[in-house]
Amino acid sequence: MSNPDNQIPYWDAAASKKTFTHPLHLPWIHGFARPAAILDYGCGYGRVMAELERLGFTNLTGTDTSPEMIRRARHLNPTLRFKTPAELPSSPASFDAALLFAVLTCIPDDLTQHRLITKLYDLLKPGGTLYVSDVQLQTDDRNRRRYDRDADTYGTYGVFRTSDGAICRHHSPEQLSTLLSDFEITDSRTITVPTMNGHPATGVQILAHKPSLSRTA
Repeated sequence: MSNPDNQIPYWDAAASKKTFTHPLHLPWIHGFARPAAILDYGCGYGRVMAELERLGFTNLTGTDTSPEMIRRARHLNPTLRFKTPAELPSSPASFDAALLFAVLTCIPDDLTQHRLITKLYDLLKPGGTLYVSDVQLQTDDRNRRRYDRDADTYGTYGVFRTSDGAICRHHSPEQLSTLLSDFEITDSRTITVPTMNGHPATGVQILAHKPSLSRTA
């Protein structure tokens, strides 16, 4: 794969096979305004969207860069709204909350991550919530070997190729804090989740808010 950030063929091929596991933390979700316009960016096959609907949220939008993920999401959840990123509103301040579940781990490049966070910042209303769930740098030997093996190839410690061909990234707390520096981080929690290939991993969930007074140019 010549461009690590263009992994759509991988995710299209994986759309019918993978199971995603990062959990919603209900105390945070119950703190969302009602009614709330919620964006699930990188929604995959719509698992989190379906759970939000069961919790009573109705103004939900899911988006994913993988056409096959969107196809599966629409098949599994015909009552929910799924769009491609190009179909999202072009006007700023369109959403009260945005979810980013196991998405940064799929974006190995700093610049591409930054562009995504900037886009979500602009799409959120002042005071809006960003809920990030992702994977930390792991301390076990298997992951350390992968980090060491691929650090020179991808230029960042923590970026690695999985056995089935995905290029993934695990993050230090400092990396995530820097990435979210325009937001006000109000809470965080450590979780243990199975990865999409079934290995236990330490993850982190972060609750952040766009300042009520928007930044100025």
